[in-house]
Amino acid sequence: MKLNPVAQRFVLHWGKMGSKWGVNRTVAQTHALLYLAGKPLHAEEIVETLAVARSNVSNSLKELQSWNLIKVTHVLGDRRDHFETSTDVWELFKVVVRERKEREFDPTVAVLKECLASPDIDKEDSATRKRIKDTLVLMESLSSWGDEMLRLEPKTLMKIMKLGAKIQNLIRSK
Repeated sequence: MKLNPVAQRFVLHWGKMGSKWGVNRTVAQTHALLYLAGKPLHAEEIVETLAVARSNVSNSLKELQSWNLIKVTHVLGDRRDHFETSTDVWELFKVVVRERKEREFDPTVAVLKECLASPDIDKEDSATRKRIKDTLVLMESLSSWGDEMLRLEPKTLMKIMKLGAKIQNLIRSK
């Protein structure tokens, strides 16, 4: 598969951004390629297109599967595994938010709860206890809000985002 200049720029930039988001560059590039292709690709096509090692692509595909961002599919007449991702940007956004919440946010909420439930919490000064409790309240509120946002249809979510921007502009202008 040969990438046209704009697609190549997108894939390269997505890889660069991936490292800023805490994702391996090749993982991000592989996902970007699958997203732009809009059709299932086998690993060798990805290797040739991205000009990276087969082992790097294999590891990237495993990582993307663990994030539920790609799935294995089969093409009639070809025994190889092919990989595809959603071409719906909102669906991808929701998957990433859900996965990050599950991997990063929820464990932090659990630890904060454990800290507050610990018999040793009384050994901490009141300011420390308050900060831990305030952090938990904030994180639970954000978690609840995030869960509600993920339940919305993209059209509704976009309206809320635009409304939020208008409200922010109104508040700033006063």
